[in-house]
Amino acid sequence: MVTSIARQSVIIKCNMQKSAITGLYEYYYGAGLLAGLCGFDIPADIKPDELRQLLAEKKEEMAAGDDRASYLKTILLKYVPAGDYDGQMKELLTWGMKEPHPWVVNIPVP
Repeated sequence: MVTSIARQSVIIKCNMQKSAITGLYEYYYGAGLLAGLCGFDIPADIKPDELRQLLAEKKEEMAAGDDRASYLKTILLKYVPAGDYDGQMKELLTWGMKEPHPWVVNIPVP
């Protein structure tokens, strides 16, 4: 999968405050993005069920002052992950945590 598609999907959903997380790639990017925005770390190799548990535990720390971040928190906490873990999930989680352009769909090319 092209990872930028998952990134764009999450950002569009949060900008429009429509839809829900529909897969693990979106879930991992979104979790990383919210962690980065709220200032907590997620282990890069965390598995889906562990990530869901961690997000539930960090629910109070995810007090984002932005409507888009609040919407992201809502859709992440509603998502129930299923499926296999792969290396692209780690890549997406890390990208989200280090995202330099949150809420921008098209990334500027240097």
